[in-house]
Amino acid sequence: MSSFKHLHFIGICGTAMGSTAAALRTLGYTISGSDEKVYPPMSDVLRQAGITLTEGYRAENLPAGADLYIVGNAISRGNEELETVLERKLPYISMAELLKQEVIQGKRSFVVSGTHGKTTTTTMLAWIFEHAGKDPGFMIGGVPENFTSGARFNHSDLFVIEGDEYDTAYFDKRSKFLHYLPECVIVNNMEFDHADIFPDFAAIQLTFQRLLNSVPRNGLVLLNGDDKNCTSLKSYAPVKTVGTGENCSERILITEASPEGTAFEINGVAFSVPMIGEFNVRNAAMCVCAARHAGLTDDEIRAGLETFKGIRRRQQVRGVVGGITVMDDFGHHPTALRETLRGLRQKYPGQRLWAVFEPRSNTSRRNVLQNDLIEALKEADGSVIAAVANPEKVADSERLDPETVANSVTSAGKACFHEPDTDAIVARLKAETRAGDVIVIFSNGGFDGIHGKLLAALA
Repeated sequence: MSSFKHLHFIGICGTAMGSTAAALRTLGYTISGSDEKVYPPMSDVLRQAGITLTEGYRAENLPAGADLYIVGNAISRGNEELETVLERKLPYISMAELLKQEVIQGKRSFVVSGTHGKTTTTTMLAWIFEHAGKDPGFMIGGVPENFTSGARFNHSDLFVIEGDEYDTAYFDKRSKFLHYLPECVIVNNMEFDHADIFPDFAAIQLTFQRLLNSVPRNGLVLLNGDDKNCTSLKSYAPVKTVGTGENCSERILITEASPEGTAFEINGVAFSVPMIGEFNVRNAAMCVCAARHAGLTDDEIRAGLETFKGIRRRQQVRGVVGGITVMDDFGHHPTALRETLRGLRQKYPGQRLWAVFEPRSNTSRRNVLQNDLIEALKEADGSVIAAVANPEKVADSERLDPETVANSVTSAGKACFHEPDTDAIVARLKAETRAGDVIVIFSNGGFDGIHGKLLAALA
């Protein structure tokens, strides 16, 4: 622990900021923080941890005795607290740099990166370590079912962290994961995303290459061997390629798929995971290879995988009414939608699948992946696409056209409807669905409470 005692977080209620603040509190730091919107569940978590919270950003919120001010990723110039920090020449830092200095330095850092699957893979690896009695530290950008919180900082030499390629802070436009001092890096996959900060795919390749450049020679890089974007990366550290292709050094073979889970082999060694779809098998295979690097036995790894419970908002059943299953999923990239729908075919064989999609993320609101979205929605038996969230933030020429998406999917033989608001979506689904159907709602936000409204309407 450093000489810092009191830390003040500007923007404390974000998932990562809040989890970091609460975990640092358990190490004995005095923590305070402010946010524009202070509401449950994060506000409850922080107050229960003994953290002083202030709603709104004002100069008087800044505690005079703080040693360091942490500026959140969502904070920009013009924020009253930030402006005061700058004017008073107070010491400030990004959350990612704080983690590097106060938490990760000196540990065996396992960084899980990629466009998709980061949260699940990070949680799975942390749980494998936990189940084996290794008491790892971790930082997860979600709510893990196997743990009571999304972050734990302790004195274990093992630390597992979700490596986000998004930028760090208004004053540091590098990807967050470039601060995480990896001994082992997992690259699950690599696609164009975050259209608001990356001008093109080459910029994404560059930031992932920089991540690999930080892995020491006694570390390990695990790449998706079936993704040519991943295998194009170079490394000074040893590399293992993980995938189903014959050229992969760690070759995956799925041996059994049931509604309850999936059995697979890696180079002939058997494992299983209580999850569906090839996508989750790939996540699990990465964890097997990373855990072996950490020194765990295959028996320890198997036991961890078989008791993994997953992540909230990842294929989470919110209710079953009249034989209709309503499910919540965080997916917001066409590839994530496609792979989730394919996996759900394994879990619900012979049942009709409905996909409901809210274009809410900075990339999905744009038309850059519009054709990919059309192809993804064709995987469902029927689908509904909502209006673009905050459309004024995207130029007309760059904005996704939900009407075109709906017409294109429908003309391919799969019914797709574009509805203007949540009530219209609920009415449409009530009219179109029947007992035995499965409705999966894809959104990276609250989606106007649609899950509860839909369950109520179906009842």
